[in-house]
Amino acid sequence: MPRVGAEYEITKSYQTSQKGSDGSSGSSSGRNVVIERVLAARDDGLELEYDLPKDASAEERRASWQFPVRVFRPTHGPIRLLNRDELEGRVETWLKAAGWTRAVCGRWIFTWNAFLIDCNPESTISTLQAYDLRFSDLREGAPYHDAEALAPEVLVRKAAGPNAATFTAVMTIDPESVRRARAELDVAIGEIMQKPMTLDAALHERGRERVSGTITITLEADSAGNVKRRTKVTRVETRLPNGDAESHTSTETVERRLLSGLSAKR
Repeated sequence: MPRVGAEYEITKSYQTSQKGSDGSSGSSSGRNVVIERVLAARDDGLELEYDLPKDASAEERRASWQFPVRVFRPTHGPIRLLNRDELEGRVETWLKAAGWTRAVCGRWIFTWNAFLIDCNPESTISTLQAYDLRFSDLREGAPYHDAEALAPEVLVRKAAGPNAATFTAVMTIDPESVRRARAELDVAIGEIMQKPMTLDAALHERGRERVSGTITITLEADSAGNVKRRTKVTRVETRLPNGDAESHTSTETVERRLLSGLSAKR
């Protein structure tokens, strides 16, 4: 368990690429960093603070009202917010600075990219979950489930040594999960372009696509059995109603490293 005062840097990076049978192609990449600080250790869990890096610009801080955020991470169960009132206050300041009212909350707009106006402090929890590398049953044969997979698959040990171990699992993608995500994006784009579309209509259109693919998870652990890096590679093949085909590959890597403070074995 990390000691009080320990500070970690957690980096989440992604790369995507796509190709079409018509010769089209595209790619994108990005990187986000948060700092995790251990504020207190209790018998039932840890009190943690997550914040942007010290070198974050004033503009980045203005745009990220969710940080800093303090949470309680129990040994078992979901993360809980500890400074909700503070976050509520920062939401109001953020909206006022943009010249918005609460009426815009939950709507999509387009600035440099598609942007959901999120005013709910509880949504910070799902943001933090994307950086969470905890895995309580890290061993060969343990089941691993991804929200976008059709079913869990067991972890297979690929490498082991005195200071590290690597496990992988390959899962079949859930076509309905892919189609729903794309339909929700269609609805958002329709809102931005002022061409409203219902989710049911979008789901109907996306339901005509044939989707297949895999999700490959790789977990790299330290000598204490703590996951220090998780790599998720998602490959999706789509056959469109007109016969055209598209392939999409995305790689997401989350890595956690100690910056300061001592760390004890679990």
